[in-house]
Amino acid sequence: MSDSIQELTAKCDRLERLYRVSNVIHSSLDPHQALDLILGQALQLTGSNSASVSLVNPTTGYLELEAACGLPSSSAGLKLRIGQGITGWVARTGKPARVGKVSEDGRYYPLREGVQSELAVPMDIRGEVRGVLNVDSDTSEAFDADDQELMEELAVQAAKVIQNTWLYEQLRFKARMFESLASVNQTIQSTENLNEALDAVTRQARNLMSVKLCSLLLLVTDGTVLELRASTGIDLTSRERPRLEVRNSSFGRVVRNRRSVQVPDVQASGIFEHTAITDIHGLVSLLSVPLNYGEECIGVLNVYTDRQHSFSDEEIRILTAFASASASAIEKARLNEHVRGIEEKLRRNEKISALGLLAAEVAHEIRNPLTVMKMIYHALDLKFPEGDPRATDARLLGEKMEHLNRIVERILAFARQIDPHLELVALNPLLDDLGLLTRHKLKKHGIRLHSQFAADLPLLEADPTKLEQAFLNLTLNAVEAMPEGGRLTIRTKKLAERHRDLGFEQVAVEFEDTGCGMTEETMARVFRSVLDGTMPYAQEATEAGFGLAIVSRIVEAHAGAIKLHSNLGAGTTFTIVLPVRQTSSPQLKAENRDRA
Repeated sequence: MSDSIQELTAKCDRLERLYRVSNVIHSSLDPHQALDLILGQALQLTGSNSASVSLVNPTTGYLELEAACGLPSSSAGLKLRIGQGITGWVARTGKPARVGKVSEDGRYYPLREGVQSELAVPMDIRGEVRGVLNVDSDTSEAFDADDQELMEELAVQAAKVIQNTWLYEQLRFKARMFESLASVNQTIQSTENLNEALDAVTRQARNLMSVKLCSLLLLVTDGTVLELRASTGIDLTSRERPRLEVRNSSFGRVVRNRRSVQVPDVQASGIFEHTAITDIHGLVSLLSVPLNYGEECIGVLNVYTDRQHSFSDEEIRILTAFASASASAIEKARLNEHVRGIEEKLRRNEKISALGLLAAEVAHEIRNPLTVMKMIYHALDLKFPEGDPRATDARLLGEKMEHLNRIVERILAFARQIDPHLELVALNPLLDDLGLLTRHKLKKHGIRLHSQFAADLPLLEADPTKLEQAFLNLTLNAVEAMPEGGRLTIRTKKLAERHRDLGFEQVAVEFEDTGCGMTEETMARVFRSVLDGTMPYAQEATEAGFGLAIVSRIVEAHAGAIKLHSNLGAGTTFTIVLPVRQTSSPQLKAENRDRA
């Protein structure tokens, strides 16, 4: 009877201790702190001298010492093959091992001097052995069946704790990742320069994934070659920046399939082309994701670790989402560069047109007095006796005037080259492109753009480049007139009245701003010759005088007219009226040439 009571008392005591242990080890959601609590309770329950927890690495398949108490520091980082040592045998078989004399067991793998006995039990998570809990004692036959039962119960509780802490860590990782992703997305989307955008993408991706190196490759030429455009974490030399063909490279496979690729060890995989780079810089694991933009892949984003790592599904999803946002930012930066290139091209065209206009004005101003000089020269009929040096002077004077006349004619011929090259033009899409071209400049100056386009406009016979240049000048003049911001309204409409001479339909384009307006005196000289020294609109220091003179010249070359209405301090409206047809009238073409 007393034995039964004693046995029940011992069992109650064991259950009570397990209950207390369970409360203790479930008190933390930090994985490292939870493992330390488990080991402390294992030492207390069994009276052992050292304890350890080894977990199976799913990437390598090795048992890795995750936490220890009482073991020497040299044991840190220990890796055992499944089946190696008593711990490896437990991991392979899923059975506990209680060894009274380790010196007599061929499976024993020594970690600490003086160990006499060892007890190891498996840690089962969802029907799979994911780790081993060990205790060691400096006394032989230190552990009995009760100790084993306690350790097995502790292992069950410990497995639950580890699983919960893993789940908690995954959720915390997801939250941190998505929080970082939102911040990163805002950063890269606000970058308009392509190179700055690429650097921002690699820098933020490296911080997001906590890796050693992040690199970005973009498709170039005809889409058959990948070129390294940015990297963060390691300063790669020019020799380490080779171009890769899409058809026969590992990164090219990511582009072709538009799917991510994970390589646990790039140095040993045999599929990575540039092992010299990984050897030099100590790169081990790789995750490569495509930069998908719409239905196409524009490049590859890569992250490398300096230790073997298995990227989780959450990490892959996060980096894939980041790459998608990055692709959008990259295409946006590319578009901005393209738009800036177009704007610069239009600016150059404007300068060329201004030069042609200026040359024509100069040539006209020179030709008038030159014509008078030639008339007077011929009227004087200067004839001197043979041998008189004045005869040579008179001849040279006549030759130089003819030389000047030829120069003037060449300048006028150059100025005529700004005649429009006519083709069918849809006016509304041309103005839409103008809005795209100037949107950043308008936003920078606090100007709101309103478009009011008529839906039934006919096609024009016009030069789209010249019209775009004229419209751009009017837009930039409006910006100059609204230094504190405002509103620019662009309207198109079909006029009821027909062309005054030929009966053609007419369309109108209006540019209405809420800027400073103009005085009567300024309006009177707004389109006057560029040689009269006036800057008629907006700020005197700008090139607005040339711009508006060019606008007038372009409109006249299209047989159109430009009208102006302005109120000082209330804004200005420029209205361009254009005929729908031009080319069927030889007379009109001749008039255009005369005006040029």
